[in-house]
Amino acid sequence: MTDPALPVCVAALYRFAPMDALAEIRADLAALCQDQAIKGTLLLAREGINGTIAGSDAGIAAVVAAIRNLPGCGDTEVKYSRAPDVPFRRMKVRIKAEIVTMGEPGIDPLATGHYVAPEDWNALIAAPGTIVIDTRNDYEVVAGTFAGAINPATRTFRDFPAWFRAHRESLLAGETPPRVAMFCTGGIRCEKSTAFLKAEGVDEVYHLQGGILKYLEEVPAENSLWRGECFVFDERVTVGHGLVPGTFEACQGCGRPLDEVARQSAHYVAGLCCAACHADRAERQAGESARWRGKQSTQDRA
Repeated sequence: MTDPALPVCVAALYRFAPMDALAEIRADLAALCQDQAIKGTLLLAREGINGTIAGSDAGIAAVVAAIRNLPGCGDTEVKYSRAPDVPFRRMKVRIKAEIVTMGEPGIDPLATGHYVAPEDWNALIAAPGTIVIDTRNDYEVVAGTFAGAINPATRTFRDFPAWFRAHRESLLAGETPPRVAMFCTGGIRCEKSTAFLKAEGVDEVYHLQGGILKYLEEVPAENSLWRGECFVFDERVTVGHGLVPGTFEACQGCGRPLDEVARQSAHYVAGLCCAACHADRAERQAGESARWRGKQSTQDRA
């Protein structure tokens, strides 16, 4: 994992496994991460663990080993990449209701669709009778997606069930129901989204094993059906094929990934806003100005 040009190891992982004693696990992992100078986020819930962390190779190895020692986590898959600097500012280990929030009670994240290895993904999504759904949010899709994929344009993952129910009839129309192939960044959202579709009675559901990150790691660019870069939830903003840091920057106002064209917009102000959030910022500023004028008027009358 060592690369002198990119000295920082970044590890993305998740595992659905029943967990108890969450407070104890949280304390142990937080102490270990502090001892190893690891930064990032780990989320714990009764359904499992999810997160992305960064630091030295030895430090990451120590934390991954501790996670794999947790009950049911022995075969936790980890996706490694490199970065020139640690892409997180602090370490957070938090207990949550879900490790990825869908908000659908009763969904069994272990009752998933069929896994498809990265090397077999191209054939599946190019085959007649397959619809491809990007389960990520609209601001993530801006940076890149698979050719021909449907963008639900959701703001959060909580919106996905309602979107599917609203569009189910048109999505699954035809004498022979299509195969549904879904993908996400690292695979975790597809665990729940495929389980959700199966609970809704859709049988032929597939998802990209290891997510986009595994695909970009294993499939050569010349054979790839991926278009653009992949949004990641850290200061790298995006990564490309081979998981090298990408070319997008994040808007400091809304977090949206911005390419060079977006940064040329008249509404882009470095460190403040972009074209997507410029109007909201202007509205907030007008409100703050009105409140300030009202306060001054009150003071003048005092």
